[in-house]
Amino acid sequence: MFFRFKTGFLAACLAVVFFTLTANWSSRQQWRESLSVSVDQVLGSSSAPQVNHDDQIAFWSSLAALLNSSNPGVDKLERNGNAKVVGFDSLNFDDHERQPLQHVIMNDDQVGRMKSAHERFMHSLSQEAPRMVYAPGTRGIVVTAGGKYLPLVVISLRIMKRIGNSLPMEVFLETAAEYESHVCETVLPSLNARCVILSEIMDPVAHPIVLKSYQLKAFALLFSSFEEVMFLDADAWPTQNPSPLFESKPFTSTGLVTWPDFWAISPSKYYYAISNSSPPEMTKRASSETGEILVSKRTHEKTLLLASYYNYFGPSVYYTIFSQGAAGEGDKETFLAAADVLEEPYYAVSEVIVAIGHTVDEKQGWSGSAMVQFDPREDFALTQAGKWRVRDKSVAPRPKPMFIHANFPKLNPGTIYDNAKITKMAGGGMRRAWDIPQELQDDLGVDVERRFWEEAEWVACNLETKFRNWYKLTGTCEKAKTYYTNVFGEERMSDYRDR
Repeated sequence: MFFRFKTGFLAACLAVVFFTLTANWSSRQQWRESLSVSVDQVLGSSSAPQVNHDDQIAFWSSLAALLNSSNPGVDKLERNGNAKVVGFDSLNFDDHERQPLQHVIMNDDQVGRMKSAHERFMHSLSQEAPRMVYAPGTRGIVVTAGGKYLPLVVISLRIMKRIGNSLPMEVFLETAAEYESHVCETVLPSLNARCVILSEIMDPVAHPIVLKSYQLKAFALLFSSFEEVMFLDADAWPTQNPSPLFESKPFTSTGLVTWPDFWAISPSKYYYAISNSSPPEMTKRASSETGEILVSKRTHEKTLLLASYYNYFGPSVYYTIFSQGAAGEGDKETFLAAADVLEEPYYAVSEVIVAIGHTVDEKQGWSGSAMVQFDPREDFALTQAGKWRVRDKSVAPRPKPMFIHANFPKLNPGTIYDNAKITKMAGGGMRRAWDIPQELQDDLGVDVERRFWEEAEWVACNLETKFRNWYKLTGTCEKAKTYYTNVFGEERMSDYRDR
């Protein structure tokens, strides 16, 4: 009798475990199958396309073989200091016509090995380039995120919904450890977004280099299911509906659009020997701020493949060669460098990036926490007419703002309300984070900061217990409500939706 009870009890327990594992497997299997179904999508579709997961792995297998066979043969480049940070100013020709001082330390043997490896990869692109896997005729937004960046993605998605965006989004996570069930299976799908785990595509193929941080952007672009992609950093969002950018010049005439950073470029002369190319004029463009990129994978497949080469070997060699330790060293110069070498067209927006923030006090001075980028359509129309505001601001009004990139500190609702430098006044009380110049506020046409904090409050209060990164935090919703009420009052903007 007792034996039968023990046996029955054990069977019941096993049944419960089996049911739980089966349910979890089923949930993960459904997610995997969402990557493995071929569909025929059209441009402007409001849902993310699906591509065959095995085809993605096969593409990566071919690309990984080319990457590894073209190893630069240099373990780690050294430099004797950092490049001077020079703000880009096309009127100040003396600072930009000269080539940057050289800080990268290389000998002839290293240059020769890197040159040979680069030539092998370039030859592979011309002869046997692997074909990226994407759904033809689709467009969407790609973000790399995970952990503390997931709340920022949700805020960005909610803001984009308010301004009329219907483009789907793919949120690339580095590994399955960053996969959060509620966020990926409930929250993001409700906002026309889904999670994609990079390691699910990359780990089945042996590759000796573990990708991290800046490297992930190039590979998210490669593995995205969209043909036409807007890449956004997790802490960036558009101020107007971005969909029309895909249907207008300069994107339709070039297939690749980038935005400027504050600084001049600072490449090492060795790069041009390695890539068998000529140095650009230092006044041609500023360095790139790649928190926003527009690219067609159909027209710029080789550019993205070469950029993946530069990023795959970025931390060891190419990031150092492109920036020499200057501000923002990382993936930022890899995309246009690739396009230049391949002589593929692109448009680098010329309108100067603008920092926004506020004055803390006389002692601490000004505290910037975000950047504004401008409409490429208007910028392109001006430059085509020979009107370069970067050289003479009086030639035409400034293009309308297009993006805000709140890059430092990250405005994560779980932590930002405790950051006195951003949300508090020196003498006590709460304040706006951005004293936006009135002329820029007029161009925006709406209180973009207030809109952000509305969505930050919504996320803090409706998802307070849902993000893994917030599990140990307390009072997040209350802090968000207190801040919003103290700074903006009880009323919400007319386009706010509490759902």
